[in-house]
Amino acid sequence: MKISDVTVTLFAWDDLPARQFGRHTGRMAGGRSELGLVTISTDEGVQGHAFLGSSSRGANFDAASLIRFLKPLLIGENPLDRERIYQRMWPRNRNTTLRCIGAIDVALWDLGGKVAGLPIHRMLGSFRDAVPAYASSAVLPSREAYAEEALQIKAAGFHAYKIHPPTIWQQDIEICQHVRRSVGDGYRLMLDSTWSYNYVEALRVGQALEALDYYWYEDPLDADDITNYVKLRQKLKIPILATEYSPGGFQAFAPWITMQATDFLRGDVAVKGGITALVKSAHLAEAFHMNLEVHHGGNSLNNVANLHVIMAIANSEYFEVLLPDATQKYGLLEDINVDQSGMVRVPEGPGLGAKIDFELIARKQTAVLS
Repeated sequence: MKISDVTVTLFAWDDLPARQFGRHTGRMAGGRSELGLVTISTDEGVQGHAFLGSSSRGANFDAASLIRFLKPLLIGENPLDRERIYQRMWPRNRNTTLRCIGAIDVALWDLGGKVAGLPIHRMLGSFRDAVPAYASSAVLPSREAYAEEALQIKAAGFHAYKIHPPTIWQQDIEICQHVRRSVGDGYRLMLDSTWSYNYVEALRVGQALEALDYYWYEDPLDADDITNYVKLRQKLKIPILATEYSPGGFQAFAPWITMQATDFLRGDVAVKGGITALVKSAHLAEAFHMNLEVHHGGNSLNNVANLHVIMAIANSEYFEVLLPDATQKYGLLEDINVDQSGMVRVPEGPGLGAKIDFELIARKQTAVLS
């Protein structure tokens, strides 16, 4: 079997709500983005698929570099040689993006699963068949709005609620206090400060979170500020979760581990370069008795790919659901849902197992890159 073609079909993602997830995103107006359906075709008629892009970063920003720099590496190759292809793609991260490498890798795993007749998590070696979900807020207009959403999430059965705050540290503490009072002492809460504090601010917020019994403290400092993460972790008892956007691929985790700069590692198939890289990251973390908590994937099919990885590793506790749903769910006939007990299960079809809405993609198509 040989790869005969690689295409990216761009299609419109309409009717997005206005939203903000932190200082790094700013306030994004409602409207439209673009996703890309990445299709890897073979001379035997088997295809693998992935989605490229998100509600905040359209596939149109990356797709041309995928075709120019990655497609030539794939044509004529055996699609089952995923590790060799990954090793060939990785040096091209200087010319393209980790998101493009990740999309190709996910599509190759989807194709491989279809050839084997197995879901991806079975190919990886399944550990479980369900995982608890937590919900992550957008930036909301008031502490009352956060508390109201947290209570709704708790009532819906989610196992935890994570706050994306306005990133004004004094105000963030007040929001965290108000939400804790609202949901009570027994419910798990987290804070994701989206790389927004300096060291002193991060320390003060972290001390407040300890008093409030928050479960983890995510990305308080700049993504490359490893020395201050070391200092912060030495001062705080609350577990720190960093490395979501630490520069480099999974190899860049090494100094974070050896310098003891974080308690958890972080990643997803988009920002770390695919299922192959995410599994490597999880196994690296496991060697140091650390968890790798999987970040949301930015689109429906990436979230399915993330979920397959979570089902195949022991050292990840949660599946993340980013709110509102309209910024995450698009392009599938059946999307991932959280059941009444707050659990998520992966599709059991071969490969990704997801049912792509090809009719919607054809209707919303804006371009085909090949």
